[in-house]
Amino acid sequence: MPKTRKQKLIYAFITVLITVPCFVFYCSSYEAGGFNVDIIKNSWIFIPIELVLAYFSAVFIGSPLALKIAFKAVNPKKTDPFIVSTVIVCATVLVMCPWMSFLATILYNGIIDVLIKGGSLKYLLVNFIPFWLEKVVLNFPFALISQLFIIQPITRIIFKKICK
Repeated sequence: MPKTRKQKLIYAFITVLITVPCFVFYCSSYEAGGFNVDIIKNSWIFIPIELVLAYFSAVFIGSPLALKIAFKAVNPKKTDPFIVSTVIVCATVLVMCPWMSFLATILYNGIIDVLIKGGSLKYLLVNFIPFWLEKVVLNFPFALISQLFIIQPITRIIFKKICK
């Protein structure tokens, strides 16, 4: 696990680099009613924007808040390191899922629907909270399961190879 500030930034970058495409494909597949090649083709436009948003959100919001939440639940000096890292992942999902769902609602339902597709601003304002809550409910189970069992284990392997 990362110890220095530089290592924490590298670890966050690796995590975001894996997580963002997974979520863009997942959410786009949900909106389209299934996964197909067009999802991959059309989603690459949004991945760089979401990478930047997710990275800075993780570094400045997600990680600091998640550590505060996690260390209220467990004492890292007295608890098994596996449990500590699992609690940190859960706390990170608890913080980042609603936050990134909020940003995605602004990006997809706000900027894209209203400015690009010509959607109604009034419709967006009335339905913003329901759109956001729908994204949170949709994304949370996927975020928790994918982070615990796929993304974080892969991130740790890559991080260990980079920061020997």
